Amino acid sequence: MVLSVTERTFTQEVLESPIPVLVHFWAPWCGLCHLINPQLPKFQSQWGGNVKLVGINADSNFKLANAYHLTSLPTLILFEDGKILYRLDNFRGRDDIWQALQAISLTCATSRVRSREYQTHSA
Repeated sequence: MVLSVTERTFTQEVLESPIPVLVHFWAPWCGLCHLINPQLPKFQSQWGGNVKLVGINADSNFKLANAYHLTSLPTLILFEDGKILYRLDNFRGRDDIWQALQAISLTCATSRVRSREYQTHSA
């Protein structure tokens, strides 16, 4: 399930999230945005509850779109601990979207391994 986030809820839902968050910036007029929507729940099911998915309508949340310097839609940004881990934009089609989600999967896997190593060494 993709959670709808606004400027008002962004800090709590994304920056303060205890798990990584994949943010999908989209707009109602964006055709590629509609192509990516069905792919996101599939991505989330691969990772169970380890990644939160949120969607932000860039047209309705202009301050966020401006703050993250969006130049094209859709834009996917993976956050962890309030920091950007991965950013994907300038998609040309369905294949680009699939490759982007695979790259995010690798980033999440690497992040989870580092987190486990840190917990192991810091305990």
